[in-house]
Amino acid sequence: MRSRGWAIAFVVLAVTGCGARRDAPQGDAMTLPFARTAKSTTPIEHVVIVVQENRSFDDFFALFPGADGATRGKMRVKQGGGYVDKWVTLKPHSLIMQQDVAHCHSSFETAYDHGRMDGFNLVPVGTCHKGGTPAGTSVYQYVQQSDIAPYWDIAKQWVLADHMFQTQGSGSFTAHQDLVRGGTSISPTKSLIDSPDGWPWGCDAPHWAVTWTINKNGDVGENGPFPCSNAFPNYGSDGYTTLRDLLDAATVSWKYYTPCFSKKDGCTPGGHCPNCDGDLLNAFDVIYPVRNGSEWKTNVAMPQTKILSDVRDGKLPAVSWVIPGDNESDHPAETVDNGPSWVASVVNAIGESHYWKSSVIVIVWDDWGGFYDNAVPPFQDRQGGLGFRVPALIVSPYAIAGNSSQGGYISHTKYEFASILKFVEANWNLGSLGTTDERATSIGNVFNFKQEPRTFKAIGSRSSALFFANESPGAQHGDPE
Repeated sequence: MRSRGWAIAFVVLAVTGCGARRDAPQGDAMTLPFARTAKSTTPIEHVVIVVQENRSFDDFFALFPGADGATRGKMRVKQGGGYVDKWVTLKPHSLIMQQDVAHCHSSFETAYDHGRMDGFNLVPVGTCHKGGTPAGTSVYQYVQQSDIAPYWDIAKQWVLADHMFQTQGSGSFTAHQDLVRGGTSISPTKSLIDSPDGWPWGCDAPHWAVTWTINKNGDVGENGPFPCSNAFPNYGSDGYTTLRDLLDAATVSWKYYTPCFSKKDGCTPGGHCPNCDGDLLNAFDVIYPVRNGSEWKTNVAMPQTKILSDVRDGKLPAVSWVIPGDNESDHPAETVDNGPSWVASVVNAIGESHYWKSSVIVIVWDDWGGFYDNAVPPFQDRQGGLGFRVPALIVSPYAIAGNSSQGGYISHTKYEFASILKFVEANWNLGSLGTTDERATSIGNVFNFKQEPRTFKAIGSRSSALFFANESPGAQHGDPE
């Protein structure tokens, strides 16, 4: 079923953030939700980052024509007194997968194996730091095209980036920080990595919660500070800056659309919120001035489906992040995955609205989720990155057209999460946050702002925007990580 009819009523945009510059403004910033002082340097007035969960590039696009995909991968198997590499064929699989494979930094190191990319089969199923049965051949797979048809349709028409790498080889907690900040450094020698040891992930965590860190030698330990930016050594509440700081300074509007964050209905300090996602994937719960300032109510929009009403009501901010609910996240080990339809509804809403000619939508998956990928990360910075490749799609009327019959273009440029942030910084002339945005290549090289805006064609999907707007709160709770 196509989402065309209902999508006309709704529009979505979500964007991503950066940085750690010490001189960026902080505090309870004055909130001007839709005022724009800084003018965009291109026809783009809205940037969207739609963040999905836990898939490698090969898991979704291994067979996409012209992309750097794989049909087989290496496994490290025991033979005699040692290990040898064995090639195995990647097998088709449904989008629903019953197991969740560990994807913390130690999992990354095991799978990466000093660049040999042959240890994915040795990563355990289950929670990081607690061991478990090795995943074996189950992670050497690709999802059937029919299960993720909206993603393939977007790639066929717009831009598929086949070398987007995580900032760190780690899980969702640091990935979401990287998508608002471009890095997780908390001192000149340490960065956050993996997940805090207590829920919620941020300033609302129980008092005993600590974070994991990685130092300049690559050593990982459960020795970090409380997961709230005012507790970070050398940075504190005045130095752990995000894209929010640059946007506020330039009076450029932003919102972070995320599933609910509440201490009601069984959500208690240190306990998981049964109907809420914000206790896990709300990046701004880590940011003390936001969590304890007025922007928590004005700029952190809950639930994430408010993006639909904001588009409908003409209240779309310049920069947005859109975080999925559990049933829309693509996260493994779930019984429902409406992720492809959710993303299609967001794209269709924008594409069929008056926002289309001034928008860029970036769809990115936050980590590799344990699945095999063939591309060796181009470098290691001893702070946990770069991590593995994840899928990335870019949709805009100014996207350059490729050679396919529908106009799709494959960008082979090496990107990382800060490549998105760098484009936002340049588009509004915000300056740099001084994290990985300084080294990253901007996604701006996939646009031609001199061309006539391309016409939007709706993406087919099983569920419409109306379905998600009316979804019960219980379906919006969070992923395990």
